[in-house]
Amino acid sequence: MSEPLRIFIGWDSREPIAYDVARASALKHSSIPLEIVPIKLQDLVEQGAYTREVDPLASTEFTYSRFFTPWLAGYKGWALFCDCDFLFLGDIAGLQSYNDPSKAVYCVQHDYQPKDSVKMDGKVQTSYPRKNWSSCMLFNCEHPSTRKLTPELVNRESGAYLHRMQWAADDEIGALPTDYNWLEGWNEKPETGLPKVVHYTRGGPWFKDWQNVDYADLWRKPIASSRAGSLSDRQNIWSFSMRSKVDRDHDRNAS
Repeated sequence: MSEPLRIFIGWDSREPIAYDVARASALKHSSIPLEIVPIKLQDLVEQGAYTREVDPLASTEFTYSRFFTPWLAGYKGWALFCDCDFLFLGDIAGLQSYNDPSKAVYCVQHDYQPKDSVKMDGKVQTSYPRKNWSSCMLFNCEHPSTRKLTPELVNRESGAYLHRMQWAADDEIGALPTDYNWLEGWNEKPETGLPKVVHYTRGGPWFKDWQNVDYADLWRKPIASSRAGSLSDRQNIWSFSMRSKVDRDHDRNAS
């Protein structure tokens, strides 16, 4: 891949600092160019792209909007989505080797069965098949199954259909190593070194009740510099969506 790796990170107005640290830590450790864009629900609503009713069980503002990633990317190339509660501790350049064109999406295929009844800021912790598979997805945006993820479908289909990846056949879902979505409080700590990507799926150090989670000290380090560049984030998502619209219009006219 000669182009920058495009990363779309879910953004939540209750925890903007989580996005800032995820972004800063990804940039800090990357040996390849990254183009990082927040998925902000309000932006998609204002564009008229997101029309779903509010789901009282949704734990974040990007519970469903994450599936706009291929659309925002113009259904071209590869694009990574991850939740905002990620801390990058290693280089993710290795993701570029996961590029089998027969795969619609790659993810860490967890068998996650949460031990806690609540998470983050008191949200109910639910359990369901393939839980946390959709928290980090490397999309093959040009794959026919991925191209099913239009705004119309994402607005219409159930959470089970989307998060269990029922829009793709089982053999179209590729597996990533656990290192790329290491679940704090669930996965065993490595005997040596660090996970490439820590996921604070229960709650992270930006919540007062989650100060003593694994690698919390490393999460706090990027805070001072994480705000740099954040002022352009809103502009970035608009430019991505408008660029994608131009690409889609061109494709329709050419067909």
